[in-house]
Amino acid sequence: MSNSRKNELKRIADVLKALSNPSRLQVLLRLASHCPSEGACDGEVCACVGDIGQDLEISPSTVSHHLKELKHAGLILMERHGQRVECSIDFSTVQSLIDFLNDNLSQDCCTNKRCNGNEPKKE
Repeated sequence: MSNSRKNELKRIADVLKALSNPSRLQVLLRLASHCPSEGACDGEVCACVGDIGQDLEISPSTVSHHLKELKHAGLILMERHGQRVECSIDFSTVQSLIDFLNDNLSQDCCTNKRCNGNEPKKE
């Protein structure tokens, strides 16, 4: 496996790891709900850190931790303006995740058809 493929898998794994926490997913969805309906913030503020904590009833220290993890995964952008920290979704990372999943998951395997000659596991 090439180094670029390994790097891509690591980056995608980091994004999925960040999203695997229900509270972080809730924070991301909260940010998404405050973005324009076109699906991109285009530099506009989606929310301030304090507002996120109040809306989701999460303590400020916990919100800060979740935002740090989302930022580390490249899912959000943060910009300080005096005492306010403004957050927005980095839709390029979200699009990269969508593209990766579309490119690497066969629809046939996801619709209970044969996958590599094997029957899919039944739950």
